[in-house]
Amino acid sequence: MAQSDTLYRYLFENYQVRGELVQLDQTLQTILNQQHYPSRIRQLLAEMLAATSLLTATLKFEGDITVQMQGQGPLHYIAINGNHRQQMRGVARWDETRFDEHASLADLIGEQARLVITITPANGERYQGMVALDPSGIAASLEHYFAQSEQLPTRIWLFYQEDKTQPCCGGMLVQQLPANGSQVVDDFQHVCELTHTMTHQEFFTLPTEELLYRLYHQEQVQLFEPQPISFSCTCSKERCQSALFSMDEEELLQICEEQGAISMHCEFCGTHYHFNKADITRLFHGSQSDPIVH
Repeated sequence: MAQSDTLYRYLFENYQVRGELVQLDQTLQTILNQQHYPSRIRQLLAEMLAATSLLTATLKFEGDITVQMQGQGPLHYIAINGNHRQQMRGVARWDETRFDEHASLADLIGEQARLVITITPANGERYQGMVALDPSGIAASLEHYFAQSEQLPTRIWLFYQEDKTQPCCGGMLVQQLPANGSQVVDDFQHVCELTHTMTHQEFFTLPTEELLYRLYHQEQVQLFEPQPISFSCTCSKERCQSALFSMDEEELLQICEEQGAISMHCEFCGTHYHFNKADITRLFHGSQSDPIVH
């Protein structure tokens, strides 16, 4: 990739169609480094990361999106969270005793497999949508989501390149803008057909401007200023304190007595927070002294 961890937005000047292209490597690597993920989960995390970045870019307000893959199979859960600033984080949970690297996606996720999309505006009410997980993958599932909830024809392509030292991923989204008429539909299909000619090698080797020119050289495309993407976690000692404060003080002190301290671990970034008996007492009795953080 010529420029990594970057989101590009573009608009077709003669069509009611918009597009996005995202390329990621460092952000993906940071997420994958948090745990020893099997290669199949690494790929799904990568595709979910690229897809969530594309969805976050569709926000017309400040806020964040969480995309979760859920089910009752060996792979219980994948979640990617991102906001309008393209700050991303992600995690997966799975049962090692039942996990089969070669199983189909449907068998990995199991019964009640679904994608849950939660949109949380900075100002306004939270919205949650859900769509059944398409056996063919994340892209098709999200296309169904857009058709059902947004009622906007949308096509998504996701890419992943496995490299133990520097894995990378990305994706493209093409979406019809709100408009009516058979010509609008034809224009959208035309752009989708052009985009579908892109190869995996082209996506990961060509500079963005060259890639877009190769796909759409007969069209007039306006490319907007790119937006950087980064890993960011929202965990903090203050959030841990709030969670502890909602619990019973005596129970917390008993845990400290038995275990020496209460340990809280962030799955997204790997940070450990430790609270001893003195920290718990200060928390419930008004001292502003900071807890111990490792």
